[in-house]
Amino acid sequence: MPTEKKMGRPTDNPKGTPVHVRLDAECVEVLEQYCKQENVPKAEAIRRGILRLKDKPIKK
Repeated sequence: MPTEKKMGRPTDNPKGTPVHVRLDAECVEVLEQYCKQENVPKAEAIRRGILRLKDKPIKK
């Protein structure tokens, strides 16, 4: 008997790579304040921060 795939929310940009980090108290506070101000979840705030790194030149 074939198994059916479970259907989740359709998306054009699946996010299948989990990343786990440890943050100090200052970083947690900055993240929480940003999330409250922008009304976004922590994961979205972190994605936005990572995308901002794309515009920065890499110093060697």
